[in-house]
Formats: sequence, structure tokens, C-alpha cells
Amino acid sequence: MSSAQDPFYIVKEEIQESIDTLQATFHQWEHIPVASGEQTRLTTELISNCESIEWQVDELEKAISVASRDPALYGINQAEIDRRTKWTRTARTQVGNVKKSVTGRGFSTASGMREELMSVPTTRLQNRASRYVEGNDDFITSESDRQMLLIRQQDEELDELSASVGRIGSVGLTIHDELLSQERLIDELGSEMDSTTNRLDFVQKKVAAVMKKAGAKGQMMMILFLIVLFIVLFVLVFFT
Repeated sequence: MSSAQDPFYIVKEEIQESIDTLQATFHQWEHIPVASGEQTRLTTELISNCESIEWQVDELEKAISVASRDPALYGINQAEIDRRTKWTRTARTQVGNVKKSVTGRGFSTASGMREELMSVPTTRLQNRASRYVEGNDDFITSESDRQMLLIRQQDEELDELSASVGRIGSVGLTIHDELLSQERLIDELGSEMDSTTNRLDFVQKKVAAVMKKAGAKGQMMMILFLIVLFIVLFVLVFFT
């Protein structure tokens, strides 16, 4: 999920804008004379904004805690969880420093200031909380839909893989049958070669016996006969 679509970054941007506004107001507050009416008004506003931002950071940390249980379900990793946690800590520190400075310089001594602060309307906080909850629900819903789509795609891929495995199995059986057939042919060829070798040995032994009985004169006559036979065959093959 891109940063523009992630509810965390939407809420983070709103909180960061609130922190920037808080710090700008705080710098203005620092240059106002103590115990003036303007300082009292800004003090109330600063404390109210600090508590508002702290509440938003608390809610954001709760969402991060939920996501950290199974980051992959929300399309993020542990490094992203760590970055988000680090940012919320930084934001809390910035707001805490402002709140500490404001309350330490006289807000706690102003009579009735706490009652005035407690009477500040919380409509803005409720609206932001509602937007954040809705955004988080949309995020969870979109992630659920994405997970279902991934599961369907994986099922389709598994079906295709199963069909491919079946086809490969059929081809393997065919190859096995062909190998058995080739093995039978090779065995038959080996048997025929053994038989031919035995017959050739027998013929060679007979020829050797005949040559031995014929003597030198007979061998010469046989050689001449074979030469004449070769010449006749050569003439018949190449001149007819």
C-alpha cells in the first residue's frame, strides 16, 4: 500500500501539522509578557492542543500495536513498524516539551485556569477520532479484500500447477514405456549378435579346417578362385 493510501500517513500528516502549529504558537507565547491576558489565552490554547495531540498519538500507537502483531497482513514489515514507533515517540517528546514549558511558567498558578481548560469543547477531537477510526476500518477492509484476492489467485495457480504435474506424469509414463520397448529391442539385438557371432566362429573354424586339409597348393587354388570371383562380381556390379 502506498503512503498516500495508508491511513497511518494520513493521520501522521494531520498530527504533524498540529505539532507545527503548536510550536509556532509556543514561540509566540514565549515572547508575550507574563500574566497578560494574551498569555492566558495562549496558555489555555497550548495546553488544549497538547492534550489533543497526545490523545491522537495514543490512538496511533494503539493502531501500530495491532499492526505489529502481524505486519504482513497489513502489507508492511518490521522495519516500517519500527519507523512508525520512532515517529510517535518523537512526536510525543515534542508535545511533552511544549506542555512542560507552558505549565512550568505559571499556568499551574493561575486560578481557575484548569476549569477553563476542562470546559474546552471536544468536538474537534471527536471528529478527528472518527476520521481515524473510519480510515483504519477502510484500511482493514481493503487489506482483507486484498488477502482474499491473493488467496483466489493462489488457488488458481495451484490448479494450474496440478494440471501441469498431471501432464508431466503422463509424459513420464510414456517415456517409461518407450524405454522398456527400447530395452527389449536391445536385448533382442544382443541375442541375435551372439547367435551371429557363434555362426561366424563356426564358419571360420570350418574354413580353417578346409584350408588345412587342402595344403599349400589347395590354398593357392582357393585364393585364385576368390580373386576370379571378386573380378566377376566387380564387373557385374560396375559394368552391367
